[in-house]
Amino acid sequence: MRDTQSTQELLDLRRLTRGVAELLRGELLQYLGTLMPLVRPRTILGHYVQGAGKDAVRGADKIFKDLQGAYESIASARPFNLPRDLKPPLPLESNTLEFEPLEYSQVLKSRGTTKTVTITSPLRWVVYYAGYPPQKLQDALREGDTAGVDIHEHVLNHVALNVAFFHQKGVPALFEAIRFPISTHHLAELGNLPITVISAAIPTVRPPDERIIESTELSGTDAFEEVVDVAAIREMPDPLRDRLFALLDAQGT
Repeated sequence: MRDTQSTQELLDLRRLTRGVAELLRGELLQYLGTLMPLVRPRTILGHYVQGAGKDAVRGADKIFKDLQGAYESIASARPFNLPRDLKPPLPLESNTLEFEPLEYSQVLKSRGTTKTVTITSPLRWVVYYAGYPPQKLQDALREGDTAGVDIHEHVLNHVALNVAFFHQKGVPALFEAIRFPISTHHLAELGNLPITVISAAIPTVRPPDERIIESTELSGTDAFEEVVDVAAIREMPDPLRDRLFALLDAQGT
């Protein structure tokens, strides 16, 4: 993003970004509602989940083994220090997914000024089983007050969701195909806990530090929202079209 961008241009980009984010958020909401059975705990883990029936679920043993291995390596480490053992039936009862924009802290520098700003990435969303937002876990650990927050359940739900997305053949490719690729992130204060993130195919960018600091001073808050990359929208590739063209070229058509 060019350094000479004016405040008005930045405001126009912000309005465009929010319109794009609203449109894509609506699409993602529909996709997740349709695809929820692919990552619903009872669907993929069967009798390993609390309250589920005893009928065998194909592939459940492997998914549980993967979950067990991932959980044990994370739960016993800081900042959680939980027992390593993961014994069924598991308290994985959520039947819905929720999501919210990804936020991160960034240290900005401009003209001798240093400022830490909370940056929102409006086209990347943290996805979690309903009732287990990572921010709630972050706040509890930061404040040292875990009353009312079951650390074990929060950790288990995030690890289980990540395993559900990445340890089932075809699931990552499916989300790539609908242009909402999935990835794993790690958030401050949550150690190696895997946080599942879904992104739009359109990237967002941060203006230069100077422009962001100026914007926060005008707004009176230490927060900023990335803006959509307009050039990337105009140049969006079409993977299916590209593969079809490659096939045509190979056939000499």
